[in-house]
Amino acid sequence: MFNSPRLNPADADFLTTLASRLPPDTLRAPEPRDLEEPRGRWQGHAGAVARPRSTEEVAEIVRAAAEALVPIVPLGGGTGLVGGQVMAEGLPLLLSLDRMTAVRGVWPEENALAVEAGATIEAIHHAAEAAGRLFPLALASQGTAQIGGCLSTNAGGVNVLRYGTARELCLGIEAVLPDGSIMHGLKRLRKDNTGYDLRGLLIGAEGTLGIITGAMLKLFPRPAATGAAMVVVPGPAEALSLLALARDRIGEGVSAFELIGRNGYAFMAETMPDVRLPLPLPDWSVLIDLGLSSGDPAAVLEDLLAEAMERELVTDGVIAASEAQRQAFWAFRESIPEANRRIGAISSHDISVPLSRLADFIAAAEAALTPAGVRINCFGHVGDGNLHFNLFPAEGRDRADYAEQAAGLARLVYDLVAERGGAFSAEHGVGRARTDDVAHYGDPARIAAMAAIKRALDPSGILNPGVMIPPAALRHAAPGQSE
Repeated sequence: MFNSPRLNPADADFLTTLASRLPPDTLRAPEPRDLEEPRGRWQGHAGAVARPRSTEEVAEIVRAAAEALVPIVPLGGGTGLVGGQVMAEGLPLLLSLDRMTAVRGVWPEENALAVEAGATIEAIHHAAEAAGRLFPLALASQGTAQIGGCLSTNAGGVNVLRYGTARELCLGIEAVLPDGSIMHGLKRLRKDNTGYDLRGLLIGAEGTLGIITGAMLKLFPRPAATGAAMVVVPGPAEALSLLALARDRIGEGVSAFELIGRNGYAFMAETMPDVRLPLPLPDWSVLIDLGLSSGDPAAVLEDLLAEAMERELVTDGVIAASEAQRQAFWAFRESIPEANRRIGAISSHDISVPLSRLADFIAAAEAALTPAGVRINCFGHVGDGNLHFNLFPAEGRDRADYAEQAAGLARLVYDLVAERGGAFSAEHGVGRARTDDVAHYGDPARIAAMAAIKRALDPSGILNPGVMIPPAALRHAAPGQSE
């Protein structure tokens, strides 16, 4: 039987020893905001928060924790939605890189930027813009979300259709491994076949295999002109046909393509009346965003929508007449999660399905959920098959009324996703909230391989224990070990 050593608390004795190995004021007491996730669904514990100023200090912290068998929970901007940054059992050490925000270098002609892991996405946008370039990772929480956390969860966002996920936007990483050694991988190379792709392995590992301390990011030319339109579509199937038409006509100029259901508007009107609705409560709508190297985006959109109307893919819409109006469209879209929070979800689902099965999934899920008496807010990055399919109480009811149904409703949604070859997590990650779903829906060989990698790199299990890998998988015998 494989058994990692029993982990110890980050108690006063450990913290005293750790403090002696670090500069003054590296450690501080945890604050309430450090111990909860944005929706308030999980509450954690911690002995202290370590705030190193350099990769070498991160390495010293990890070495001390490895020697004392104290668990470490990485803490980024705290915007994760699956509990990866919150540990409810034990007394871990929280590790925040919020002091490590430096831009280490920019190479505009190579379209590369090196940055420390504590930098926010918004700060990276500004650094790229100052160099005349674009870093396209875009999230509603980009003013708070840090690049280290975004890489650790392989974040997606609204521009995946054109530019890819966080993994695809990263050329190399610097990381501290579970034994405290430093992996120096901040290369600007587009081709490097000199060994295993450890960059790709640590990205998306949610802090279970190493602490990302720096990243070499891909930059892109800034579009010469941008534009957007909000259009009404008869349904999801027509939205997908519109996407195909847009890509045929405009190619890679389509930067984002967002599907928004009626409740996205209704919840906004109910909870955030100051946010202007771009359309009058359509059943289904799409936000199309363009970034062109030449030409007039408004004219391109006008031609596209004229053809789409002829094909009965679009029934109405508005093209942004200015950059301010385009930003207003996006302000509406990015406010939907906050409106959802104010309503209070019964169960939230960040799912992906093949594009050809997306409309079928929505129809099947709506039909299956009708008897439950819930409201569905379906919206998301339909261009890459990622939907946020969230369930809310019927009007006049509270989510507490559905407490006994919530798990069953989530299982119903995930079963429909799995039947269509989809995934129960598209961009939010697994964290601690979804490990049971990994066990239920995951491929056994893949789970076993993940557990073997975890055992090999982190045999003591100190890095973010309880995240991503089902506990039973780590208890199984590793190759060459006896039961």
